[in-house]
Amino acid sequence: MKLFDQTMNTLEQGLNYSAERNRLIANNIANVDTPNYKSQDIAFKTFLNNAVEQQLQAKRTHPEHLPFSSSENSLKTISNPSAMYSHNGNDVDVDKEMANLAKNQIYYRGLTDRLNGKFSTLQTVIRGGR
Repeated sequence: MKLFDQTMNTLEQGLNYSAERNRLIANNIANVDTPNYKSQDIAFKTFLNNAVEQQLQAKRTHPEHLPFSSSENSLKTISNPSAMYSHNGNDVDVDKEMANLAKNQIYYRGLTDRLNGKFSTLQTVIRGGR
């Protein structure tokens, strides 16, 4: 019997994604005046593929079939080396980064609220419905 369902694992992965994205956004804002600094973000497609692969259980029926899982479990950061908003080669747009930060905080808050709801349900079950 599994105490925690797949929802808990998915919420955990979402929190990890959000925390890493928050770190990258804060790093971008901190380097707004650094010459030749290129802003970074997380490739959401990589995060989504990792989450799907962990939930998708497929069976290879032939040895020449491609495997469904990959060894890559980390989040991939991306940057645009050709972008430049400032005369010093920096491409950090503070307004865009602040908007991304606010959006990420809302996403994180939604995940924590959902996780708290799951724990409240478990707590109610442990207490016997009281």
